[in-house]
Amino acid sequence: MYRAIVRRRIRALFDAVNNGDAEPVLRAFAPQFEHSFLGDTALGGSRRTLASTRQWYERLYRLLPDIRFELRRIWVSGGPWNTLVLVEWEEANSAGDVRTTNRGVHALHLKWGRATLLAICPDTVGLKATLERLALAGHAEAQAAPIVDL
Repeated sequence: MYRAIVRRRIRALFDAVNNGDAEPVLRAFAPQFEHSFLGDTALGGSRRTLASTRQWYERLYRLLPDIRFELRRIWVSGGPWNTLVLVEWEEANSAGDVRTTNRGVHALHLKWGRATLLAICPDTVGLKATLERLALAGHAEAQAAPIVDL
């Protein structure tokens, strides 16, 4: 039953992101957490505060305003005090005027229902190409330094 509840909650969080609303994700974090995105790009790096994580989602929506995730599989392991969730997804967006897709995995650690770690692991080669195309089209933020906590 617990695993079904977690899967439902994960689907709801991705639905919110698909609708341009990162607030449910931000509310899911524990007081101490890490939000990290694989790769050395404008979306890369790690954040440990809600302020910088909110800035990251704002940047994500500026760069990829119509981003949509389709969940392929959700794995849930452990109990409420120590839960590991892996989400395999395919993402689609219209970067500039070109429709692009990417695949990846979210790894999430939950402790009593609150996220202590969210590690986003996309196909970094595909993402880098998308961001380069956006930069060439005049979106300077696509080549900006990552948003990280200092």
